[in-house]
Amino acid sequence: MSTEKNQNNFKFNPMWLYGIVIALFIGLSFFNGNNFQDPSIISTSKFNDLLAKGKIEKVIIFNKVQAEAYLTAAALKEKDNEKVAKDFMGNPNKGPHYLFNIGDLQDFDKALAIAKTEKRLKDFDHQQKNNWTDILFSLLPIIVIIAIWIFIMKRMSGGGAGAGGGQIFNIGKSKAKLFDEKTDVKTSFKDVAGLEGAKEEVQEIVEFLRNPEKYTVLGGKIPKGALLVGPPGTGKTLLAKAVAGEAKVPFFSLSGSDFVEMFVGVGASRVRDLFKQAKEKSPAIIFIDEIDAVGRARGKNNMSGGNDERENTLNQLLTEMDGFGTNTHVIVLAATNRADVLDKALMRAGRFDRQIYVDLPDIRERKEIFEVHLAPLKKIPGLDTDFLAKQTPGFSGADIANVCNEAALIAARNNKTAVDKQDFLDAVDRIVGGLEKKNKIVTPAEKRAIAVHEAGHATVSWMLEHAAPLIKVTIVPRGQSLGAAWYLPEERLIVRPDQMLDEMCATMGGRAAEKVIFDTISTGALSDLEKVTKQARAMVTVYGLNDKLGNITYYDSSGQNEYNFNKPYSEETAITIDKEISILIEGQYQRAIQILKDNKDKLLKLADILIEKEVIFKDDLEQIFGKRPFDTEAEDVAEIVS
Repeated sequence: MSTEKNQNNFKFNPMWLYGIVIALFIGLSFFNGNNFQDPSIISTSKFNDLLAKGKIEKVIIFNKVQAEAYLTAAALKEKDNEKVAKDFMGNPNKGPHYLFNIGDLQDFDKALAIAKTEKRLKDFDHQQKNNWTDILFSLLPIIVIIAIWIFIMKRMSGGGAGAGGGQIFNIGKSKAKLFDEKTDVKTSFKDVAGLEGAKEEVQEIVEFLRNPEKYTVLGGKIPKGALLVGPPGTGKTLLAKAVAGEAKVPFFSLSGSDFVEMFVGVGASRVRDLFKQAKEKSPAIIFIDEIDAVGRARGKNNMSGGNDERENTLNQLLTEMDGFGTNTHVIVLAATNRADVLDKALMRAGRFDRQIYVDLPDIRERKEIFEVHLAPLKKIPGLDTDFLAKQTPGFSGADIANVCNEAALIAARNNKTAVDKQDFLDAVDRIVGGLEKKNKIVTPAEKRAIAVHEAGHATVSWMLEHAAPLIKVTIVPRGQSLGAAWYLPEERLIVRPDQMLDEMCATMGGRAAEKVIFDTISTGALSDLEKVTKQARAMVTVYGLNDKLGNITYYDSSGQNEYNFNKPYSEETAITIDKEISILIEGQYQRAIQILKDNKDKLLKLADILIEKEVIFKDDLEQIFGKRPFDTEAEDVAEIVS
């Protein structure tokens, strides 16, 4: 078995070919005719002198123009011939020892015949010599240089098939991967749970290409392109894969970064080649993932000439999508989560006619996504997918897939035969809060401070109408937090000021509890302060919910302010904004302190239970505070606050 495995792991390195060729030429040059050293070139008169003195043993005439002379053993011992007596290895040189041009062949033959008769020459002969070895050896340096050049060009062009065969001449070719009827693409629309509106739009695009007459008979035109916009992990690329699986037309898939290269003009060349291939196979679909890599607005943040190449690529893309000679049977799909930075010319009708917003799934869509990802898992019978959907607010499709995978890993770690409800709850805790650190050293004083902090969050949120009700509190360190609390907030489409203020007050409950119990505060409220500061700033500068500033917003949905060095308001307004943010936060902090002072005994009791059990649930709070008077049938969702 081991021998077969070693044979299967054997990989041939193309560089070995270069080494073999070089070694072959060197071997031919050194060992051709068993010669280890090139003979020294002498003149004819020098040869005649050696011949007259009887120092030549044998002569071989090649091609009637050259001759090789072999010296006698006695001559090789003379000082005049010591240079040719030994080869380059230091061994006795068996010859030939000298090489010379013979001049007239007839006279030369007569001289050799006379020398042989007079016993001054042992023998001579005529032979034909092949000069190909010498020619090839003379060309060897050129061959080696060409081979090295080809190797370097292949490496510069990206190597394998993805770079157009790896040749420098194909570097301008498109890197798009083609999916057609010959390609086995298993993803279909049934694998895309939720996203009903987006699926309907994308399915219609596929239908445009399958049956264009249905739409063109009334005078309509097939859309040029559709842009999928939404947060990361919501299924934009998955939708494109489903299109590739469902469409009966060629589907070209690539990333926006595939147009970017170190060579000038390559991006535009690849765009031209991509659309050329698509037009040849039309009707066809082109999918460009992360199009913001090449479609960013021109002229933004252009500190140097480095962006010229990207802008040239974008210009070529604009021309191909809607210019002279464009083909209406090629539809472009693109996906991005940064639509605000895309060039306006790219977004206009006639290029991307439709913008399909792929939002985070709601509770109904999360249930459908869970059902898709639960299918391959070995789970207990009757697993409540409604409950799982309620426990994962704000989760994207990718997050839900991660929850299912993490739950399976947790069940396997605990040696279970099937994945159950608790495994999913542990998976949500693991993803949202991080890994539990039960072995982290926490002193008793720190443990009490953490318990008071988390009990403060729980108490304030329980007493406020619009704050999210609590379901679980723990003081076991998890991730970067020393304690955590899980809540059940409502999924709201719009948020009112009193709801935001109640949430801010509950968030400040942890620091307020430290102030009420210990009359001091600590650094443990960093994440709380960060959250309330963002909320207060949004109320003042984004949503226009501040009476002092009025109905005004400094939010720019186009993203233009990202590249401006100046703030969109004056210094006086900036001072007012800072004051109003501070007033909002301090007001809710004092409000939380007052609530906790009114319920100090219950706060301490809750902290003691938390120190004892380390993890408490909603039932423990009901035993201390009683039923929540304004509790509603809110959807069970989970959010962590530390």
